Amino acid sequence: MTQPTALDPGPCTEDLARTGGAAPPVESGTEPACDERAVDRGDVGAPAEPATEANPGAPVRKRLRPGERRVQILQTLAQMLEQPGAERVTTAALAARLGVSEAALYRHFASKAQMFEGLIEFIETSIFSLVNQICEREPAGQAQAARTVAVLLQFAEKNPGMSRVMVGDALVFEHERLQARMNQFFDRIESQLRQSLRLAAEMRGSATPSVEASALASVLTSFCAGRLQRFARSGFKRVPTEHLDAALRHLIL
Repeated sequence: MTQPTALDPGPCTEDLARTGGAAPPVESGTEPACDERAVDRGDVGAPAEPATEANPGAPVRKRLRPGERRVQILQTLAQMLEQPGAERVTTAALAARLGVSEAALYRHFASKAQMFEGLIEFIETSIFSLVNQICEREPAGQAQAARTVAVLLQFAEKNPGMSRVMVGDALVFEHERLQARMNQFFDRIESQLRQSLRLAAEMRGSATPSVEASALASVLTSFCAGRLQRFARSGFKRVPTEHLDAALRHLIL
């Protein structure tokens, strides 16, 4: 089975996507070429003063490709969320980690909420692209449901910072629409599980396949949410896939 994508620390949008994953969205158009004004703004990609005989140790900064700075910001935000017990991530702290000004951040994102939306879109695209592959390749409804749960929990295990977004810990003091979007994500997961489990119930000849599927889909979704909560609150020590096969055998009979 295809493994879920980790948020790769690659240098650009294309490098960010691995098997079944997708990069956070990049705005259309190209990034302005670096110039002297970028130095004043504190932009990371501004070209440094070239090394000369008078200044032989001057660093040479790499010019970033279009969209690369945006991905760099999202990667750094995700990394900061991976710190166990981390407090609320501020734009000031994020800018300091990147070595840029806060104004430089807002040239790529209109608000911090938009940065979190970039992470949420990465979560949605990565997981549901894999879930779609599972449903296309696996005809058995029970196997579809089991693998859907596994993909979700494996993704969180590979991306600890993302798990804090998924359970809402990182969104407590942020805009309420972010939590609403994560709620919709789990609604979609439950809906997909319900479809797979109804297929399994019909194959078994159940007299009430929809009722049976709805009940079990709700249980599995709650199981996923509970495993993610435990993972985040344990400081990422209790991995969400712990004894997963055994647990699924008991849940999906």
